[in-house]
Amino acid sequence: MTDTMTAPPRELLPSPRPRTVRGRAHARRMTRNLLVALLVVVEVTPLLWLVLSSFKTQSEFVNDPAWSLPGKWDLQNYADAWTSGNVGLYIRNSLLATVPSLALIIVLGTAAGFALEVMIWRGRHQVLLVFLLGIMVPSQMILLPLFRVYFQSGLSGTMWPLIITYTAVGLPLTVFMMATYFRAVPREMFEAATLDGASILTSFWRIGFPVVRNAVFTVALVQFFFIWNDLLVSLTFTTDDSLRTVQVGLLNFTGQYGETAYGPLFAAISINVVGALVLYLLINQRIIKGLTAGAVKG
Repeated sequence: MTDTMTAPPRELLPSPRPRTVRGRAHARRMTRNLLVALLVVVEVTPLLWLVLSSFKTQSEFVNDPAWSLPGKWDLQNYADAWTSGNVGLYIRNSLLATVPSLALIIVLGTAAGFALEVMIWRGRHQVLLVFLLGIMVPSQMILLPLFRVYFQSGLSGTMWPLIITYTAVGLPLTVFMMATYFRAVPREMFEAATLDGASILTSFWRIGFPVVRNAVFTVALVQFFFIWNDLLVSLTFTTDDSLRTVQVGLLNFTGQYGETAYGPLFAAISINVVGALVLYLLINQRIIKGLTAGAVKG
């Protein structure tokens, strides 16, 4: 007795995919890949040109085309930038201004966002609007009054004017963003902690702050780049060369008779840019998680 196999009905067989649909999908995929490749070229080419130019001599900058390669590959420009250009001192000053300011912005901004969104009290929405008004105040408008206040209070000649100004300018945006992130945290977590006897400070430090840690990384990086790349505030309040930050220090790379020392200048810029790029690459995953943390409820 032999087994017979019957063919399935024609209507149950999968219909072949039309060539036009496959062609359109392939065209969309190729277009997307070309756009990504173009974006990579646009982003990488200036960085590559900057690093290559940091190895050129002064005569090569003056006489050779801008796209030419350096004739000799040595680290003399980096040595000159670090020693004669005082890049190490300027980076230290930038860290002294950035780290305390960033710590104050994160702690105070996260606590304010927790109080405005999680805690229930009268007038919290009006207070949030006050912080939003602070975002619309241009920092250029407050520089002259602040300079007079710092001078009369004896804070000029120290790093405190930079720390106070950066903290005040960065708090409104941080408070608004942290309040938005806390809005996505389930309230049941804080209610359960309260039923277990946790105080409001315990709920903040042990529940609220760890839950929004990815958002904290995102806000911290945004504020870090704002403070680190600032030129106007630092140029206004640093009256001594020993207090200049790295952005203001880049203005000092001039040689004899006011000639710009392009080699050490490009080396100093490369140190600044590559360091910030490495920092971003180390924590980019946390930043992506933080950017999407406030988009979904729960």
